Amino acid sequence: MDNESDLEPVVSAAEPATAPTTAGNDSVHVKLKINGKDYALDIDPRVTLLDALRERLQLTGSKKGCDHGQCGACTVHINGRRVNSCLCFAAMHEGDEITTLEGIGQPENLHPVQAAFVACDAYQCGYCTPGQIMSAVALLKEPCGPDDAEVKEFMSGNICRCGAYPNIVAAIQSVRQNAKPQKAG
Repeated sequence: MDNESDLEPVVSAAEPATAPTTAGNDSVHVKLKINGKDYALDIDPRVTLLDALRERLQLTGSKKGCDHGQCGACTVHINGRRVNSCLCFAAMHEGDEITTLEGIGQPENLHPVQAAFVACDAYQCGYCTPGQIMSAVALLKEPCGPDDAEVKEFMSGNICRCGAYPNIVAAIQSVRQNAKPQKAG
């Protein structure tokens, strides 16, 4: 093996083989229903729902935090259930009802959870806030007990690196109790 051309290329785990960045011959046609609107996309079958939302549809409310399903910044609702969109292939959700942050409220008409997050100052840098809000909206329909500890458990898939947890819980509890939101002490 004196000739370098006899060597086979090596692909390390740190540097995966280059994947196409645009739809090509291997693309699939997908119809997605997002925030009540229908979208038709030709995408690589390996495109995550998060990347389809952010890069193809410019729905940038969902954030790419860890890209491994550990932080919750990318949380969306699929058929009413919260899901980490970084862990889902977009092509697998044809026919599903997908809701992003953009679909729950607008600046002139905030969802009660969004309004409570503002009133309770339940954010600091704001990067995790979209995922926190999407999880909190889902929590309202889930069998979560009345205690703060139970809210914290139901929200445990969403990480806030700034540590705004007391105000996040206060915002959620204010909506759950239909009370006027108050800042955590």
